[in-house]
Amino acid sequence: MTNQGRNAAADAGRRGVTALIGRVNATLRTIATPSLTQLVLRCALAVPFWRSGINKWDGFLQLNDVAVLLFSSEFKLHLPGGPYDFPAPGLVAFASGSAEILLPILLVLGLATRLAAFGLLAMTLVIELTVPDGWPLHITWAAMALGIMAWGPGRISLDHLLGLQKR
Repeated sequence: MTNQGRNAAADAGRRGVTALIGRVNATLRTIATPSLTQLVLRCALAVPFWRSGINKWDGFLQLNDVAVLLFSSEFKLHLPGGPYDFPAPGLVAFASGSAEILLPILLVLGLATRLAAFGLLAMTLVIELTVPDGWPLHITWAAMALGIMAWGPGRISLDHLLGLQKR
């Protein structure tokens, strides 16, 4: 076979591989549409916070004793020169428990989505200061929150339905 024949065969092989990759990518884009991806991302970020929030309550606006105990004696802020106790542990426990219920609901509904994601990003940063060894999980939550803040809730959301989603 001549060099010209080998080059033609190699070019044909590359075009075939490129075409196959293009078909696979098109199929994957069909499965993972941006709106579906944004919905799944919102739900995935909501779950761990919702689960944590549910465990802090005994009833409507009634924090359980364990939640307050955690913020008053177990949880510490690991800042330089610390660790430090949380200020006003009862208030912080109430605010945390409330945010862990409200913000995931907003995320799943896709209502005030970027604001809810920002709130969970802020909570993630405080959680990282409280449990520094949890950074591999915390960075995942931060990445999800940042993705939601950057690209919004998608079309499967109340923000989109109400015309509140801006690019």
